[in-house]
Amino acid sequence: MEEQAKKTQRGVILALAAYTMWGIAPIYFKALQQVSALEILSHRVIWSFFFLAGLIYISKGWGKIRAIFRQPKTLIMLTATALLVGTNWLIFIWAVNNNYMLDASLGYFINPLFNVILGMLFLGERLRSLQWVAVALAACGVAVQLIQFGSLPWIALALAGSFGCYGLLRKKINLDAQTGLFLETCVLLPLAAIYILLITDSPTANFADNPLNLNLLLMAAGIVTTLPLLCFTGAATKLKLSTLGFFQYIGPSLMFLLAVLIYDEPFTLDNGMTFVFIWAALVLFSFDGIKSHRRSRKALPAA
Repeated sequence: MEEQAKKTQRGVILALAAYTMWGIAPIYFKALQQVSALEILSHRVIWSFFFLAGLIYISKGWGKIRAIFRQPKTLIMLTATALLVGTNWLIFIWAVNNNYMLDASLGYFINPLFNVILGMLFLGERLRSLQWVAVALAACGVAVQLIQFGSLPWIALALAGSFGCYGLLRKKINLDAQTGLFLETCVLLPLAAIYILLITDSPTANFADNPLNLNLLLMAAGIVTTLPLLCFTGAATKLKLSTLGFFQYIGPSLMFLLAVLIYDEPFTLDNGMTFVFIWAALVLFSFDGIKSHRRSRKALPAA
């Protein structure tokens, strides 16, 4: 019992660390505002590849990597997930560095509800009554934006959609985070290297011309990318999925606070209405999750 409590405590610490790092990641990308989003993405891929290669070497995980290369279907799926996560990273970096951090936080608030819809459409999962209400409230929030501004919140929807589809495909692959992310960076590495070495001619493209602090920041992209993911993986092995789910709102909440309080992004009444609908949807969604979890626990002894 005591051992389980310690395991849960470690899981909570790792979950808090993962979602907090994701939530404050915009501070890092803001520090690279003079570098284009595509260039930052390329560095993110390159340095993540080297950082993960080192971790796999230490953990002696090359056997898993070789095994995947003998599975063509898995490699095709990983190519698709690599393109999805690369797209998600690019949109997020661009949004943060162009003062659309509120839209980015909205995207990650929408993401859990988007996952429910994907589960219904592709995994045969049935939505419970409160989940339907939550999805309807989220749709109302998007409709408010459409009516007030005459356009959909494309950044938020693109982030939620790309990350939701990425999660769906990764669930089908059923591969651990470290191995999966390394293979995804392998897919993206040639594109990133070609862009950095042959295409971009920006002032920051040449490492020899950059100040040391900028080069160190670019190289740190590997750690910024992989460290929260590894913490998340550690938390997922120590906590129940229902418990882990309640930590997922830390990231977008921190982004929201950074956007409004630190980076002075305008938060109008119209923005507020959209967020209120989304937040109300998430309250219902969370309440339904707690209710369902308690019901399943009660039913367990009877089984």
